[in-house]
Amino acid sequence: MKEVKRITTHVILNMKKQGEKISMLTAYDYSMARILDEAGIEILLVGDSASNVMAGHETTLPITLDQMIYHAQSVIRAVKRSLVVVDLPFGSYQGNPMKALESAIRIMKESGAHAVKLEGGSEIIESVVRILSAGIPVMGHLGLTPQSIYKFGTYTVRAKEEDEAAKLKEDAILLAETGCFGIVLEKIPAHLAKEVSESISIPTIGIGAGRYTDGQVLVSHDLLGITKDFKPRFLRRYLELYETIMMAAQEYAQDVKSGDFPNEKEQY
Repeated sequence: MKEVKRITTHVILNMKKQGEKISMLTAYDYSMARILDEAGIEILLVGDSASNVMAGHETTLPITLDQMIYHAQSVIRAVKRSLVVVDLPFGSYQGNPMKALESAIRIMKESGAHAVKLEGGSEIIESVVRILSAGIPVMGHLGLTPQSIYKFGTYTVRAKEEDEAAKLKEDAILLAETGCFGIVLEKIPAHLAKEVSESISIPTIGIGAGRYTDGQVLVSHDLLGITKDFKPRFLRRYLELYETIMMAAQEYAQDVKSGDFPNEKEQY
C-alpha cells in the first residue's frame, strides 16, 4: 500500500518557494473531511464559519472553544494527509496572551490538530508570540476579519483606502517576521493581495482576494451549493447540492408514502 505523505507547515512553505498553488477548504465533520482529504486538498480549515453553516448563527461570534474542539476532533479522525488548521474562536485570545495560549493548547491537546488561526495583526501579536513560543504553528488572517463584524458594521471589501491598505501590509510583514507559517487574506483588492504576497516569504491564502495569492480557500458548503442564499462575487459554485439533496429527499418521501420503498429486495 502506498504511503501517504502528510502535508506539514514545512511542505506549505516549500510550495510557495516552488510557485505551487495551495488549495484549502473548510471541514467541520468526519464524513466531509474524509472526502476532502482523499481529494488531495492541502489544508483543511476547521473554521469558526461552523457557527454559520453548521449552527445557523448570523455571525461567527457565538461559537465556543468547546464547540471548535468538537469539530476539530471530528475532522482529525478522518484525515490521513491534509494539514488541519483550527480557528481560535472569538473571545478565546483577544486581549489576553495567556488565555490565547491556553486556548491554543486545548485545541492541540484535545483535538490533535496541527495549527491554529487567529484574526488580526499588531493588536494580537502578543498572543501570536505566546502561542508560537509553545511550539504551536500559527496562521494569520487579515483583511475582512469576520470576528470584528460589529466594528466594521458590514462584510464589504476591506483595505480600499490607503491607510487601511498600509496597515494591512505592515501587519502581514509583522506576522511573517514573528513566525506565522501563512496568512489568509479575505476580501481585499487583488492588487493589494499581490503586493502583500510578493513582500513576504510565507504563503498567502486568498478568499475574495484575487488570483495573485499563493493559494485559495472557500467554505466547502458554499463551493458545493449547500448554502442557498450566499452568492458573493468571489464564490465559484462547483455543484448545486441544495436542489439535488432536496429533490432526493422529496423523492424518498414520495416513495415511502406510496409504499414503493422499501421494495422486496430492500427487506430481510
